[in-house]
Amino acid sequence: MGTGLLARSALSLAILVAILVLGTASARADDDRADSRMFATLPDGLRFPEGITANPVTREIIVGTFDTEAGRPNALLRFAPNGRLIAQRSFGTSALLGLAFHAPSNKIYIANFSAAKIQRISASFDSQTPIEDVGDIPISSGPPLPRTVPNPDGSVDTITFGTNFVAAPNGLVFDKSGTRLFISDSFQGSVFRLDDPTTCAPICFMSLLVRDPLIATAGFPPFGANGLALSQDETLLFIANTGDDRVLKYDFLKNITTVFTESINGADGLIFDRHGRLWVAANQNDEVVALNDRGRVIARLGALEGIQRNGAPEGLLFPASLVILDDELFVTNLALPLTPTVGDEPEEDVKRYTISRIRLPRN
Repeated sequence: MGTGLLARSALSLAILVAILVLGTASARADDDRADSRMFATLPDGLRFPEGITANPVTREIIVGTFDTEAGRPNALLRFAPNGRLIAQRSFGTSALLGLAFHAPSNKIYIANFSAAKIQRISASFDSQTPIEDVGDIPISSGPPLPRTVPNPDGSVDTITFGTNFVAAPNGLVFDKSGTRLFISDSFQGSVFRLDDPTTCAPICFMSLLVRDPLIATAGFPPFGANGLALSQDETLLFIANTGDDRVLKYDFLKNITTVFTESINGADGLIFDRHGRLWVAANQNDEVVALNDRGRVIARLGALEGIQRNGAPEGLLFPASLVILDDELFVTNLALPLTPTVGDEPEEDVKRYTISRIRLPRN
């Protein structure tokens, strides 16, 4: 074989190797974009990040903590776009759940679970910014109606809900105009509506939008109505039922609630992306899933890859709430142990609590 042919063969081999290497690198880059990456870590002393929202103007991410252990502190945290902690506002021992950014007033609305009320604070809060009361969650006069469940053999089971319940504000979502706030109540099987919140505080009246046995749960985790999301035309309200592993659909025009999809293990936070996909935090499966307009799962992202040496989860662990900026999904890793048996949950090994970010697929 001549030297020219050898040289050309060597060159061809080098090009082939380069193409394979670049292809592998490209595939890895695509994989990296699909996997979760750590965005921020909670400061020492705080645990269980749950609620999340974003200020689309400043691109800051706001997170609340849900620590219900007696005497443990909770706070609202404000992170810069690079994950740096900008501000921290103490809420004492009050555990916080859903958050929602209200553009007309530039305020963050907060579901204060411990106080059973809705509160708000300036989106540019610092450690001393006043916390404003908006209104208390009403207590219903009785439990939701019993729910009948048909069996394959033609028989029917009946779930009867107890009467010993308390208000439990959880998910929050504003309509596009910012004039209506919808609030899920995880223990009362209800969704409430608050009109014109900027004018009625501090004693806003929350009207009952829907109370339905489908929105309550006798399952695990013991939270019924949870994350909320409005359809693009705002004729439908999607409601996560965590204990029943379902996403429900409430039709404003027909005033009926139906099952949109089943078997989302621990359906929690909900949010639509710009492609019309409904993303759901599956908190018991350590992943987020995307649903199409028929309720079919069309994408799954994230997974738990283990606990790092510093005690931070690698990937998603009990993902609770979601917010989207452009094509990035930000996810709180609640990492809350739930079972009474010691040593059987990775959440028990967590020492550092995190927020993850995931680049969403284009289609």
